[in-house]
Amino acid sequence: MKLYRRENYLKKIRGFYHAEDLIKVISGVRRCGKSSLMATIAEELRESGICDENILYINLDLRSYRNINKADQLEKLIEEKGKAVGRKYLFIDEIQNVSGFEAVLNGFREEGGWSIFITGSNSYLLSGELITKLTGRYLDFELFPLTFEEYEKLKAFYRKPIDPLPANEMNNYILEGGFPRTVQLEGLADKRTYVQGVVREILEKDLRRRVKIREKETFEAVKTYIINNFGATTSINSLCRALQNSGLKVTRPTVERYIRALTDAKILYECPRFDMRSKRSLHGDKKYYLADLSFYFAQNTDNRINYGPVLENMVYIYARALDHSVSVGRIGRAECDFILRNNELQYFYVQVAYTIALSQETEDREYRALEAIKDNYPKYVMTTDPFLQKRNGIKHVNLIDFMKNGECF
Repeated sequence: MKLYRRENYLKKIRGFYHAEDLIKVISGVRRCGKSSLMATIAEELRESGICDENILYINLDLRSYRNINKADQLEKLIEEKGKAVGRKYLFIDEIQNVSGFEAVLNGFREEGGWSIFITGSNSYLLSGELITKLTGRYLDFELFPLTFEEYEKLKAFYRKPIDPLPANEMNNYILEGGFPRTVQLEGLADKRTYVQGVVREILEKDLRRRVKIREKETFEAVKTYIINNFGATTSINSLCRALQNSGLKVTRPTVERYIRALTDAKILYECPRFDMRSKRSLHGDKKYYLADLSFYFAQNTDNRINYGPVLENMVYIYARALDHSVSVGRIGRAECDFILRNNELQYFYVQVAYTIALSQETEDREYRALEAIKDNYPKYVMTTDPFLQKRNGIKHVNLIDFMKNGECF
Protein backbone atom coordinates (compact mmCIF):
# COMPACT_ATOMS: atom_id res chain seq x y z
CA MET A 1 0.00 0.00 0.00
CA LYS A 2 1.34 3.42 -0.97
CA LEU A 3 2.05 5.62 2.05
CA TYR A 4 1.44 9.35 2.37
CA ARG A 5 4.81 10.92 3.07
CA ARG A 6 4.90 13.47 5.87
CA GLU A 7 7.76 15.46 4.45
CA ASN A 8 7.92 17.90 7.39
CA TYR A 9 9.15 15.03 9.57
CA LEU A 10 11.06 12.94 7.04
CA LYS A 11 13.38 15.85 6.25
CA LYS A 12 14.31 16.07 9.94
CA ILE A 13 15.24 12.39 10.08
CA ARG A 14 16.89 11.75 6.68
CA GLY A 15 20.29 13.00 7.83
CA PHE A 16 20.30 10.17 10.42
CA TYR A 17 19.01 7.27 8.27
CA HIS A 18 22.46 5.65 8.21
CA ALA A 19 23.68 6.74 11.67
CA GLU A 20 24.75 3.66 13.64
CA ASP A 21 25.76 5.51 16.81
CA LEU A 22 22.32 6.99 17.53
CA ILE A 23 19.02 5.20 18.12
CA LYS A 24 16.19 7.07 16.41
CA VAL A 25 13.12 7.30 18.67
CA ILE A 26 9.83 8.40 17.08
CA SER A 27 7.48 9.61 19.79
CA GLY A 28 4.02 11.16 19.82
CA VAL A 29 0.46 10.61 20.98
CA ARG A 30 -1.04 7.25 20.02
CA ARG A 31 -2.41 6.95 16.47
CA CYS A 32 -0.74 10.14 15.25
CA GLY A 33 1.12 8.18 12.54
CA LYS A 34 4.36 6.96 14.14
CA SER A 35 4.19 3.47 12.62
CA SER A 36 3.38 4.86 9.17
CA LEU A 37 6.28 7.32 9.40
CA MET A 38 8.66 4.52 10.31
CA ALA A 39 7.31 2.38 7.45
CA THR A 40 7.85 5.34 5.12
CA ILE A 41 11.50 5.53 6.19
CA ALA A 42 11.93 1.83 5.38
CA GLU A 43 10.24 2.47 2.02
CA GLU A 44 12.64 5.31 1.23
CA LEU A 45 15.62 3.11 2.12
CA ARG A 46 14.43 0.45 -0.33
CA GLU A 47 14.00 3.10 -3.01
CA SER A 48 17.56 4.26 -2.38
CA GLY A 49 18.89 0.76 -3.15
CA ILE A 50 18.98 -0.90 0.28
CA CYS A 51 18.16 -4.59 -0.10
CA ASP A 52 15.09 -6.05 1.62
CA GLU A 53 17.22 -8.53 3.57
CA ASN A 54 19.08 -5.60 5.16
CA ILE A 55 15.82 -4.09 6.48
CA LEU A 56 14.39 -5.81 9.55
CA TYR A 57 10.90 -4.56 10.55
CA ILE A 58 9.34 -5.91 13.75
CA ASN A 59 5.89 -4.82 14.95
CA LEU A 60 5.63 -6.21 18.47
CA ASP A 61 1.85 -5.71 18.49
CA LEU A 62 1.41 -8.36 15.78
CA ARG A 63 0.09 -11.75 16.87
CA SER A 64 3.20 -13.48 15.51
CA TYR A 65 5.34 -11.56 18.01
CA ARG A 66 2.99 -11.64 21.02
CA ASN A 67 5.36 -13.92 22.98
CA ILE A 68 8.35 -11.61 22.53
CA ASN A 69 8.30 -9.79 25.86
CA LYS A 70 11.73 -10.37 27.38
CA ALA A 71 15.10 -8.92 26.47
CA ASP A 72 16.74 -12.24 25.59
CA GLN A 73 13.80 -13.17 23.33
CA LEU A 74 14.12 -9.88 21.46
CA GLU A 75 17.87 -10.30 21.11
CA LYS A 76 17.46 -13.83 19.74
CA LEU A 77 14.79 -12.66 17.25
CA ILE A 78 17.03 -9.87 15.93
CA GLU A 79 20.01 -12.21 15.59
CA GLU A 80 17.93 -14.80 13.72
CA LYS A 81 16.49 -12.28 11.27
CA GLY A 82 19.57 -10.08 10.91
CA LYS A 83 21.86 -12.34 8.88
CA ALA A 84 22.43 -9.98 5.96
CA VAL A 85 25.90 -8.71 5.05
CA GLY A 86 26.60 -5.02 5.50
CA ARG A 87 24.74 -2.35 7.43
CA LYS A 88 21.35 -3.49 8.65
CA TYR A 89 18.35 -1.26 9.38
CA LEU A 90 16.31 -2.31 12.41
CA PHE A 91 12.78 -0.98 12.90
CA ILE A 92 10.86 -1.96 16.04
CA ASP A 93 7.28 -0.82 16.64
CA GLU A 94 5.76 -0.83 20.16
CA ILE A 95 9.14 -1.46 21.79
CA GLN A 96 7.68 -1.07 25.30
CA ASN A 97 6.22 -4.59 24.99
CA VAL A 98 9.70 -5.95 25.80
CA SER A 99 11.03 -5.57 29.33
CA GLY A 100 14.64 -4.43 29.39
CA PHE A 101 14.81 -3.58 25.68
CA GLU A 102 17.23 -0.71 26.35
CA ALA A 103 20.21 -2.97 27.03
CA VAL A 104 19.48 -5.07 23.93
CA LEU A 105 19.29 -2.07 21.61
CA ASN A 106 22.36 -0.48 23.14
CA GLY A 107 24.26 -3.74 22.65
CA PHE A 108 23.51 -3.79 18.91
CA ARG A 109 24.30 -0.07 18.70
CA GLU A 110 27.68 -0.63 20.36
CA GLU A 111 28.39 -3.60 18.11
CA GLY A 112 28.06 -1.42 15.01
CA GLY A 113 26.55 -2.24 11.66
CA TRP A 114 23.01 -1.41 12.80
CA SER A 115 20.90 1.69 12.23
CA ILE A 116 18.06 1.45 14.75
CA PHE A 117 14.60 3.07 14.73
CA ILE A 118 11.94 2.54 17.42
CA THR A 119 8.45 3.70 18.38
CA GLY A 120 6.51 2.95 21.54
CA SER A 121 4.23 4.06 24.30
CA ASN A 122 5.13 7.59 25.32
CA SER A 123 4.48 7.01 29.02
CA TYR A 124 7.20 4.35 28.86
CA LEU A 125 9.63 6.04 26.48
CA LEU A 126 9.48 9.22 28.56
CA SER A 127 10.09 7.38 31.81
CA GLY A 128 13.49 7.37 33.45
CA GLU A 129 14.61 4.06 31.95
CA LEU A 130 15.22 5.22 28.39
CA ILE A 131 16.78 8.49 29.48
CA THR A 132 19.03 6.83 32.09
CA LYS A 133 20.24 3.88 30.03
CA LEU A 134 20.56 5.55 26.64
CA THR A 135 21.51 9.14 27.49
CA GLY A 136 23.41 10.67 24.59
CA ARG A 137 22.81 7.59 22.47
CA TYR A 138 19.40 8.38 20.99
CA LEU A 139 17.53 11.16 19.22
CA ASP A 140 13.85 11.83 19.86
CA PHE A 141 11.80 12.90 16.84
CA GLU A 142 8.40 14.01 18.07
CA LEU A 143 5.43 13.47 15.78
CA PHE A 144 2.15 15.39 16.06
CA PRO A 145 -1.29 14.83 14.54
CA LEU A 146 -1.85 16.42 11.13
CA THR A 147 -1.38 20.16 10.73
CA PHE A 148 -3.96 21.96 8.60
CA GLU A 149 -1.61 21.77 5.61
CA GLU A 150 -1.13 18.01 6.08
CA TYR A 151 -4.87 17.52 6.66
CA GLU A 152 -5.67 18.96 3.23
CA LYS A 153 -2.82 17.12 1.53
CA LEU A 154 -3.88 13.80 3.04
CA LYS A 155 -7.47 14.41 1.94
CA ALA A 156 -6.17 15.00 -1.59
CA PHE A 157 -4.04 11.84 -1.29
CA TYR A 158 -7.17 9.80 -0.50
CA ARG A 159 -9.26 11.76 -3.05
CA LYS A 160 -11.55 13.17 -0.37
CA PRO A 161 -13.47 16.39 -1.13
CA ILE A 162 -11.95 19.65 0.10
CA ASP A 163 -14.20 22.65 0.76
CA PRO A 164 -13.23 25.44 -1.65
CA LEU A 165 -13.67 28.02 1.12
CA PRO A 166 -10.56 27.85 3.37
CA ALA A 167 -12.51 29.08 6.41
CA ASN A 168 -15.04 26.26 6.06
CA GLU A 169 -12.27 23.72 5.61
CA MET A 170 -10.52 25.06 8.70
CA ASN A 171 -13.72 24.51 10.68
CA ASN A 172 -13.88 20.94 9.35
CA TYR A 173 -10.31 20.40 10.52
CA ILE A 174 -11.08 21.82 13.97
CA LEU A 175 -14.15 19.62 14.49
CA GLU A 176 -12.74 16.43 12.95
CA GLY A 177 -9.22 16.65 14.36
CA GLY A 178 -5.88 15.70 12.88
CA PHE A 179 -5.59 11.95 13.42
CA PRO A 180 -4.64 10.48 10.01
CA ARG A 181 -7.12 7.58 10.19
CA THR A 182 -10.10 9.93 10.59
CA VAL A 183 -9.47 11.40 7.15
CA GLN A 184 -10.53 8.09 5.63
CA LEU A 185 -13.80 8.00 7.60
CA GLU A 186 -16.87 9.58 6.06
CA GLY A 187 -19.07 11.06 8.79
CA LEU A 188 -18.31 13.26 11.78
CA ALA A 189 -19.98 10.72 14.08
CA ASP A 190 -17.62 7.97 12.88
CA LYS A 191 -14.62 10.25 13.28
CA ARG A 192 -15.57 11.03 16.87
CA THR A 193 -16.20 7.39 17.65
CA TYR A 194 -12.68 6.68 16.42
CA VAL A 195 -11.16 9.43 18.61
CA GLN A 196 -13.09 8.18 21.63
CA GLY A 197 -11.52 4.79 20.99
CA VAL A 198 -8.07 6.41 20.85
CA VAL A 199 -8.69 8.04 24.23
CA ARG A 200 -9.79 4.71 25.74
CA GLU A 201 -6.71 3.03 24.30
CA ILE A 202 -4.41 5.66 25.81
CA LEU A 203 -6.12 5.44 29.20
CA GLU A 204 -5.95 1.66 29.25
CA LYS A 205 -2.53 0.98 27.72
CA ASP A 206 -0.51 4.07 28.60
CA LEU A 207 -1.99 5.17 31.89
CA ARG A 208 -3.87 2.59 33.94
CA ARG A 209 -1.27 -0.13 33.37
CA ARG A 210 1.67 2.12 34.19
CA VAL A 211 0.35 4.80 36.51
CA LYS A 212 -1.23 3.72 39.78
CA ILE A 213 -4.60 5.44 39.55
CA ARG A 214 -6.45 4.43 42.68
CA GLU A 215 -9.01 7.23 42.67
CA LYS A 216 -10.57 6.72 39.22
CA GLU A 217 -13.33 9.26 39.84
CA THR A 218 -10.75 11.90 40.76
CA PHE A 219 -8.63 11.10 37.72
CA GLU A 220 -11.66 11.41 35.42
CA ALA A 221 -12.56 14.74 37.03
CA VAL A 222 -9.02 16.08 36.53
CA LYS A 223 -8.88 14.82 32.93
CA THR A 224 -12.26 16.30 32.05
CA TYR A 225 -11.48 19.66 33.66
CA ILE A 226 -8.09 20.09 31.97
CA ILE A 227 -9.36 19.00 28.54
CA ASN A 228 -12.43 21.25 28.79
CA ASN A 229 -10.29 24.23 29.83
CA PHE A 230 -7.42 23.90 27.35
CA GLY A 231 -5.67 27.19 26.67
CA ALA A 232 -6.94 28.74 29.91
CA THR A 233 -4.68 29.73 32.78
CA THR A 234 -4.98 26.89 35.27
CA SER A 235 -4.31 27.10 39.01
CA ILE A 236 -3.59 23.71 40.54
CA ASN A 237 -4.63 24.97 43.97
CA SER A 238 -7.95 26.25 42.62
CA LEU A 239 -8.54 22.97 40.84
CA CYS A 240 -7.85 21.06 44.06
CA ARG A 241 -10.30 23.23 45.99
CA ALA A 242 -12.98 22.77 43.33
CA LEU A 243 -12.58 18.99 43.45
CA GLN A 244 -12.65 19.01 47.24
CA ASN A 245 -15.80 21.17 47.26
CA SER A 246 -17.43 18.61 44.96
CA GLY A 247 -16.87 15.96 47.63
CA LEU A 248 -13.68 14.36 46.34
CA LYS A 249 -10.82 13.78 48.76
CA VAL A 250 -7.78 14.84 46.79
CA THR A 251 -4.38 16.39 47.44
CA ARG A 252 -2.28 18.67 45.26
CA PRO A 253 0.43 15.99 44.67
CA THR A 254 -2.27 13.61 43.39
CA VAL A 255 -3.66 16.21 40.97
CA GLU A 256 -0.14 17.04 39.77
CA ARG A 257 0.61 13.33 39.26
CA TYR A 258 -2.55 12.83 37.20
CA ILE A 259 -1.80 15.86 35.04
CA ARG A 260 1.76 14.60 34.56
CA ALA A 261 0.35 11.24 33.44
CA LEU A 262 -1.75 13.04 30.81
CA THR A 263 1.27 15.00 29.56
CA ASP A 264 3.49 11.89 29.53
CA ALA A 265 0.89 10.21 27.32
CA LYS A 266 0.98 13.37 25.17
CA ILE A 267 -2.74 14.01 25.46
CA LEU A 268 -1.75 17.35 26.96
CA TYR A 269 1.18 19.72 26.61
CA GLU A 270 2.17 22.06 29.40
CA CYS A 271 3.14 25.50 28.14
CA PRO A 272 5.55 27.24 30.56
CA ARG A 273 5.20 30.92 31.44
CA PHE A 274 8.12 33.32 31.11
CA ASP A 275 8.65 36.83 32.50
CA MET A 276 10.35 38.82 29.77
CA ARG A 277 11.63 41.55 32.06
CA SER A 278 13.29 39.36 34.66
CA LYS A 279 14.12 36.66 32.04
CA ARG A 280 12.89 34.01 34.45
CA SER A 281 10.38 31.21 34.23
CA LEU A 282 7.21 31.82 36.23
CA HIS A 283 5.94 29.24 38.67
CA GLY A 284 2.33 28.82 39.71
CA ASP A 285 -0.50 29.06 37.19
CA LYS A 286 0.00 27.10 33.97
CA LYS A 287 -1.53 26.69 30.54
CA TYR A 288 -2.23 23.35 28.90
CA TYR A 289 -2.88 22.64 25.23
CA LEU A 290 -4.26 19.51 23.56
CA ALA A 291 -2.28 17.28 21.23
CA ASP A 292 -5.36 17.35 19.03
CA LEU A 293 -8.55 19.39 19.27
CA SER A 294 -10.63 16.27 18.62
CA PHE A 295 -9.92 15.26 22.25
CA TYR A 296 -12.19 18.13 23.26
CA PHE A 297 -14.90 17.80 20.63
CA ALA A 298 -15.11 14.00 20.91
CA GLN A 299 -16.18 14.25 24.54
CA ASN A 300 -18.45 17.29 24.11
CA THR A 301 -21.60 17.18 22.01
CA ASP A 302 -21.56 20.95 21.42
CA ASN A 303 -20.08 21.78 18.00
CA ARG A 304 -19.84 25.50 18.67
CA ILE A 305 -16.24 26.65 18.33
CA ASN A 306 -14.73 28.98 20.91
CA TYR A 307 -12.16 30.44 18.56
CA GLY A 308 -9.98 32.03 21.24
CA PRO A 309 -8.50 28.86 22.79
CA VAL A 310 -9.01 26.82 19.60
CA LEU A 311 -6.82 29.09 17.47
CA GLU A 312 -4.23 29.32 20.25
CA ASN A 313 -4.13 25.52 20.43
CA MET A 314 -3.66 25.30 16.67
CA VAL A 315 -0.77 27.78 16.72
CA TYR A 316 0.85 26.01 19.68
CA ILE A 317 0.82 22.58 17.98
CA TYR A 318 1.83 24.07 14.64
CA ALA A 319 4.88 25.73 16.24
CA ARG A 320 5.80 22.53 18.08
CA ALA A 321 5.55 20.59 14.81
CA LEU A 322 8.12 23.05 13.42
CA ASP A 323 10.44 22.07 16.32
CA HIS A 324 10.00 25.40 18.09
CA SER A 325 9.99 25.58 21.86
CA VAL A 326 6.94 27.53 23.04
CA SER A 327 6.20 29.55 26.17
CA VAL A 328 3.73 32.18 27.30
CA GLY A 329 5.32 35.59 27.83
CA ARG A 330 4.49 38.21 30.43
CA ILE A 331 5.56 41.83 30.05
CA GLY A 332 4.41 43.72 33.13
CA ARG A 333 0.61 43.40 33.14
CA ALA A 334 0.44 42.49 29.47
CA GLU A 335 0.74 38.94 28.17
CA CYS A 336 2.18 37.73 24.89
CA ASP A 337 0.35 34.61 23.80
CA PHE A 338 3.49 32.81 22.66
CA ILE A 339 7.25 33.21 22.62
CA LEU A 340 8.74 30.83 20.07
CA ARG A 341 12.36 29.77 19.80
CA ASN A 342 13.76 27.71 16.95
CA ASN A 343 16.80 25.42 16.87
CA GLU A 344 18.99 28.34 15.77
CA LEU A 345 18.03 30.23 18.97
CA GLN A 346 16.01 32.81 17.07
CA TYR A 347 12.92 34.18 18.82
CA PHE A 348 9.46 35.02 17.50
CA TYR A 349 6.59 36.68 19.35
CA VAL A 350 3.00 35.80 18.49
CA GLN A 351 -0.43 37.15 19.41
CA VAL A 352 -3.44 35.08 18.33
CA ALA A 353 -6.99 36.36 17.90
CA TYR A 354 -10.02 35.52 15.80
CA THR A 355 -10.25 39.12 14.57
CA ILE A 356 -8.93 42.60 15.32
CA ALA A 357 -11.41 44.28 12.99
CA LEU A 358 -14.20 44.80 15.52
CA SER A 359 -12.86 47.96 17.12
CA GLN A 360 -9.77 50.06 17.71
CA GLU A 361 -9.75 48.83 21.30
CA THR A 362 -9.55 45.20 20.12
CA GLU A 363 -6.71 46.02 17.77
CA ASP A 364 -4.80 47.96 20.43
CA ARG A 365 -5.15 45.11 22.93
CA GLU A 366 -3.51 42.61 20.59
CA TYR A 367 -0.69 44.93 19.54
CA ARG A 368 0.05 46.39 22.97
CA ALA A 369 2.04 43.45 24.36
CA LEU A 370 4.12 43.14 21.19
CA GLU A 371 4.84 46.88 21.10
CA ALA A 372 6.18 46.64 24.65
CA ILE A 373 8.88 44.19 23.51
CA LYS A 374 11.98 46.21 22.69
CA ASP A 375 14.16 43.69 20.87
CA ASN A 376 14.17 43.25 17.09
CA TYR A 377 12.98 39.65 16.75
CA PRO A 378 9.97 39.15 14.43
CA LYS A 379 6.53 39.81 15.92
CA TYR A 380 3.23 38.44 14.59
CA VAL A 381 -0.45 39.13 15.07
CA MET A 382 -2.26 36.08 13.69
CA THR A 383 -6.00 36.38 12.93
CA THR A 384 -8.59 35.12 10.46
CA ASP A 385 -9.13 38.62 9.07
CA PRO A 386 -9.06 38.80 5.24
CA PHE A 387 -7.70 42.35 5.25
CA LEU A 388 -4.23 42.74 6.74
CA GLN A 389 -2.43 45.81 7.98
CA LYS A 390 1.01 46.98 9.10
CA ARG A 391 1.74 48.60 12.44
CA ASN A 392 5.14 49.39 13.97
CA GLY A 393 6.89 46.61 12.04
CA ILE A 394 4.59 43.92 13.43
CA LYS A 395 3.45 41.34 10.86
CA HIS A 396 -0.30 40.85 10.62
CA VAL A 397 -0.92 37.49 8.92
CA ASN A 398 -3.97 35.45 8.07
CA LEU A 399 -3.69 32.37 10.26
CA ILE A 400 -5.62 30.13 7.85
CA ASP A 401 -3.42 30.98 4.86
CA PHE A 402 -0.26 30.76 7.00
CA MET A 403 -1.02 27.18 8.08
CA LYS A 404 -2.59 26.08 4.78
CA ASN A 405 0.62 27.02 2.97
CA GLY A 406 2.91 25.47 5.61
CA GLU A 407 4.72 28.76 6.21
CA CYS A 408 7.47 29.18 8.79
CA PHE A 409 7.81 31.93 11.36
